[in-house]
Amino acid sequence: MSSFTTRPEVLGRFGVVTSTHWIASAVGMGILEKGGNAFDAAVATGLVLQVLEPHLNGPGGDMPAILYSKKKNKVEVICAQGPAPAGATIDHYRSEGLTVIPGDGLLATVIPGAWDGWMLMLRDYGRLPLRNVLEPAIFYAEHGHPMLPRVANTIAGLGDFFRKEWPSSFETWLPGGTAPAPHSNFRNPALAATWTRILAEAEAKSDRDDQIEAARDAFYRGFVAEKIAAFLDTAEVLDASGERHKGVLTADDMAGYHAGIEAPLTHDYHGWTVAKCGPWTQGPVFLQALALLKGLDLGAMDPLGAEFVHTVTEAKKLAFADREVYYGDPAFSEVPLEALLSDDYNAARRALITDRASLDLNPGTVPGYEDLRARTLKMLEALSPTDQAVYEPTMAHLTEKKGDTVHIDVIDAEGNMVSITPSGGWLQSSPVVPGLGFALNTRAQMFWLEEGLPTSLAPGKRPRTTLTPSLALKDGQPQMVFGTPGGDQQDQWQLVFFLRYVHSKLNLQEVIDQPLFHTTHFPASFYPRAREPGGLMIERNIGSGVLNDLRARGHRVTEAPNWSVGRLTAARRDPDGLLRAAATPRLMQAYAVGR
Repeated sequence: MSSFTTRPEVLGRFGVVTSTHWIASAVGMGILEKGGNAFDAAVATGLVLQVLEPHLNGPGGDMPAILYSKKKNKVEVICAQGPAPAGATIDHYRSEGLTVIPGDGLLATVIPGAWDGWMLMLRDYGRLPLRNVLEPAIFYAEHGHPMLPRVANTIAGLGDFFRKEWPSSFETWLPGGTAPAPHSNFRNPALAATWTRILAEAEAKSDRDDQIEAARDAFYRGFVAEKIAAFLDTAEVLDASGERHKGVLTADDMAGYHAGIEAPLTHDYHGWTVAKCGPWTQGPVFLQALALLKGLDLGAMDPLGAEFVHTVTEAKKLAFADREVYYGDPAFSEVPLEALLSDDYNAARRALITDRASLDLNPGTVPGYEDLRARTLKMLEALSPTDQAVYEPTMAHLTEKKGDTVHIDVIDAEGNMVSITPSGGWLQSSPVVPGLGFALNTRAQMFWLEEGLPTSLAPGKRPRTTLTPSLALKDGQPQMVFGTPGGDQQDQWQLVFFLRYVHSKLNLQEVIDQPLFHTTHFPASFYPRAREPGGLMIERNIGSGVLNDLRARGHRVTEAPNWSVGRLTAARRDPDGLLRAAATPRLMQAYAVGR
């Protein structure tokens, strides 16, 4: 008999959609019902999430996706992470008096990638016309949706700042000068008009693919790009540095952008193969952690016990330390992934996992990269460790200016599957572009203003994003997609979920409902890049015995309230065609649907 879960593991054969908002999941399911495939459903779900959760993602944001197309019989990655603009040089930012890129405002903006990524997915993998997948988003922007309390609180907390500093945001988010009440009907007519105009320009063409190309052009080379460029030409706005700055994004930057398709990175673990995006994301840390842990007997550990939590946490610390030194856009620097995932390297690193919690940031040494390791550590040592480590607001321990992320997993009856983690363009982090109804992203805060590192700011370079969807194959067959919002915590929570799932006989929902944990040991990817050596946040319902054991091992434990850590969703297709889906009960927003 299965244990109690907060909601059922959804089972069916026609299709499953799971996302971080119940309306978005229902929209995706509606697209499947209308004859769309998993990719059509994902696009519609993603566009609606930009309306429903504007504090977590928007049209000016970014989007990595990992997918399996039955038609192509291939696992692929869509990279819709926009690169830094041509004017984004270290010299320019230094000349503005900065040593770290602010986490808000206009200087932190890179080229918006999300729209091109969605259109690429629709054109190359979907089958429905643009109108079908865009109409639900237009509907909710035009007619309104119930305002999430977290969004209402964010807007209310920033009302005075918007009024004084970002008037276009004040006009959009406090219509009539009043902050929206929780659950009130909220409309964004400017965004609805933007999408309606894009659709009208697209439908001047008769061919489906030509319409999608016209929609890409309208955004990057048409009226959307023109309005963005006109705003940035004069806008000079207050940001986290305490000063006013202009952005560096131009119409030329926008015009040259195209999302791309890449091969995934993979690693094998106990009959499973996990596929992740490349080192322009933090995705390879998941694979590095697997490479470390597959030499230990995790299956013999209680997945809710202190030994499991300690061992997994120590492996995460080692993997994330390597992220700080070696990861970055592989088009700009050589990332030694073969070495980082090799058996010899991980055998040596595994020996560093003891029965005590490490307090040191200890990246490995890859031959030929000794100087890079030393320079990175010197820079990171200049950062003051803090007892107030920076989290994404999934955790609610944040200033209201920080943003987070959304997540989508879809599988259809044919076996197509996709996992997507859209983010950026947060309403609280950048002013609304007048006339468009959305804000630009702040992803450039992931760059360092130090020369010679894989993550040094440079024109055309992709920031090392935290966005990291997952796809897993069992015995060579694509079977599962999963992911979560949460910044630096994304691959931590996903790793815990995956390990518990692989080593137990629990279903997706049972695993998602189990108490979660993550470490704040390494530098955060977000401004002001703080770290808390030995920090371990864990949900209190893991039990006092486990918490006391972890403290005795040297972990600096922060007890999180029950049901407060993580926003995981997951979907699976069994070899016989049975579909499964689950979603976290935390924050009471995510939902899995299917039949």
